[in-house]
Amino acid sequence: MATGQKLMRAIRVFEFGGPEVLKFQSDIAVPIPKDHQVLIKVHACGVNPVDTYIRSGSYSRKPLLPYTPGSDVAGVIEAVGENVSAFKKGDRVFTTGTISGGYAEFAVAADDTVYTLPEKLDFRQGAALGVPYFTAYRALLHSAHAKAGESVLVHGASGGVGLAACQIARAYGLKVLGTAGTEEGKNIVLQNGAHEVFNHREVNYIDKIKKSVGEKGINIILEMLANVNLSSDLNLLSYGGRVIVVGSRGPIEINPRDTMAKESSIIGVAMYSSTQEEFRQFAAALQAGMEVGWLKPVIGSQYPLEKAVQAHENIIHSSGATGKMILVM
Repeated sequence: MATGQKLMRAIRVFEFGGPEVLKFQSDIAVPIPKDHQVLIKVHACGVNPVDTYIRSGSYSRKPLLPYTPGSDVAGVIEAVGENVSAFKKGDRVFTTGTISGGYAEFAVAADDTVYTLPEKLDFRQGAALGVPYFTAYRALLHSAHAKAGESVLVHGASGGVGLAACQIARAYGLKVLGTAGTEEGKNIVLQNGAHEVFNHREVNYIDKIKKSVGEKGINIILEMLANVNLSSDLNLLSYGGRVIVVGSRGPIEINPRDTMAKESSIIGVAMYSSTQEEFRQFAAALQAGMEVGWLKPVIGSQYPLEKAVQAHENIIHSSGATGKMILVM
């Protein structure tokens, strides 16, 4: 290693596997931003379920080993590479994707994936923006073509993506229903845009939803756990209704006939399928929401960087998410 090279603390993964493969190290070289890149001093980094899928080796995109996990960071620009005009040292920013990995004290990101963080939001809230809000916005407005006056059921509404979806849907004039697994979760969902919330641990909660929406059914269902709920989702839909699959942890058996009479659709969504132009559109709409005040990330569990293993265990096995899980530096 070159003398004079600045060092930082970071999480490194040398092999795919369980949470224990996340290794905390304090002698990692601070990356240097290249052309059209910026170096961010990370104040907080979002922990997303997809981080655990990538770490386990089960995700469709596999990083080259070793790597540092994490995409959603918020912090302050430390340095800029060549041909970066939009940012300067000292700017408060958040990003939807890092090049070097976000579970670290410093992270490099392409300048077109970095956005100004308004003063109204702190760094922890900034770290909760990337995957949750861009995924929820893509799911509702781009994939489901949601329109004011339609109804949406957010299945698993108390987590990061779910709360983002509730806030966005309410701001865009939809009737918002949510589900959560705890009383605390239900209250947070109601406080963040839902008109009604149901406990998905109750045996008969689907009947309660059916009773609430009546014969016409639900226009849009945002589904975080399709391997459990997809079959019942199809029965809840209205004519022309659509299930947007945001998350799934395995296979499920459904009856395709359930889509026929209602001419309903099942649509998968992945934030990283967005084009650069779509990312810009989503960012503009979301930044407007931050300024107006309807977009307010809810922070859940917080962990120091060296407790990343614990964070990965808890995000998959916790009894019910309430807000966005983050690492703080």
